Amino acid sequence: MLNIGKKAKSVAAIAAIAAVALTACGRSESTSAGASGGAKGFDKSSLIGVALPQKTSENWVLAEKLFNDGLSSAGYKADVQFANGGVSEQQNQISSMVTKGAKVIIVGAIDGSQLGTQLKQAKDAGATVIAYDRLVKNTDAVDYYVAYDNFKVGVLQGQALLDGMKAKKASGPYNIELFAGSPDDANAKVFFDGAMSVLQPKIDDGTLKVVSGQKSFEQAVTQGWKAENAQKRMDTLLAGNYNSTPLDGVLSPNDTLARAILTSVKAAGKPTPIVTGQDSEVESVKSIMAGQQYSTINKDTRKLVEHAITMVNDLQAGKTPETNDTKSYNNGVKVVPAFLLPPVIVTKANAKEAYANDPTLSQYTK
Repeated sequence: MLNIGKKAKSVAAIAAIAAVALTACGRSESTSAGASGGAKGFDKSSLIGVALPQKTSENWVLAEKLFNDGLSSAGYKADVQFANGGVSEQQNQISSMVTKGAKVIIVGAIDGSQLGTQLKQAKDAGATVIAYDRLVKNTDAVDYYVAYDNFKVGVLQGQALLDGMKAKKASGPYNIELFAGSPDDANAKVFFDGAMSVLQPKIDDGTLKVVSGQKSFEQAVTQGWKAENAQKRMDTLLAGNYNSTPLDGVLSPNDTLARAILTSVKAAGKPTPIVTGQDSEVESVKSIMAGQQYSTINKDTRKLVEHAITMVNDLQAGKTPETNDTKSYNNGVKVVPAFLLPPVIVTKANAKEAYANDPTLSQYTK
């Protein structure tokens, strides 16, 4: 289970946004001609809506606090909502934000393909829509995307899996299993594709063997990103394929699933394989330092929320928000201008350095 309470990170970096002059030094050109909020700007005390998905990880819970504190400190009225009831609840929450007159709506989608009607309402009302962390798909009613480079996340995970197994056993072949995130999360396939760009050539040349034969994204998905679903699938994979065959590694797309996989392996009495992760959750950082989970990805939520609020500040001042990728993120209807932050792979070897400036995680790497 997640230990959310232990990750009450400092929000000083976000609150400091209020003191930052609303200039746009070095702003790059973007293709988002429809960013309605950016042309004229709006009053600094305006409502900003933030629609978040279910509380499935520590980082989403942290984001709620950071958005509330950061937006309020910057002078806005913040309306930050979780949709723990599912897609229909998030749809209703976005519609409500539109009705209340939100000038910007930041969306961390549960299912990025089912918000088109509500986001069109937002655009028709003159709001600017920013997709946060997860790309909103199949609609032109989204102006910007702010996230970590999710394909790179997958690449780092795939490489970490290879590196970890090689460090443990100098040469292959290595027996592995593949896990992916929830199919309704647009990021899940991107993570998987990034990892497979590294792993597939090694599968093809025989260095890696997926013993179960379950190699496709559709076979590897974990509905809802739920730990119990990953643990149940791992139980089944172990029982059906690893009675006498050693398991060398598991590609896990995030920390919650990594811990579930490790729980399954331990319950089956098997040696600990190399298991990847993502999100730098407290319990997984502890696990890494204890030599259990092999790796995670550091995607500092403070920085991601900070940049989302910087985008809001630019729009409020009538400026075009900075983007650094205007080609890669085609949502099926348009290419959405994006600002991507760089993810960092973390293992026991570099954890102390990686979390040196993190007031919570640094205490677990000493």
